[in-house]
Amino acid sequence: MLHPTIEELTQGNYNRYELALATAKCARIITDEYVRQHDIAEKSITGNKETDKPLNTMIDRELRDEKAVKVAINRLYEGKFIIDANAEDAPAAEEAAEEAPATDAE
Repeated sequence: MLHPTIEELTQGNYNRYELALATAKCARIITDEYVRQHDIAEKSITGNKETDKPLNTMIDRELRDEKAVKVAINRLYEGKFIIDANAEDAPAAEEAAEEAPATDAE
């Protein structure tokens, strides 16, 4: 049995589609964080094998060892990420305002 279950994650407030979208967005955030930490770790390596730490030890263990989707599900379950049903409305309104053609008076 999978833990946490879909019912535990949705808490009766969201459907599976909203849960899948939220999980995908969270997984993308987690992947971006892993890439950022990896880049910082690579830049900190000086080339001296005696003093440099291994690259893997400089990256957060959770991000390094687990799949991004699994970490996202766990963070949703723990409340570190919150599903906002109204989040889709705000960016759409902002994009529509930016795409509106400007009227020039000639």
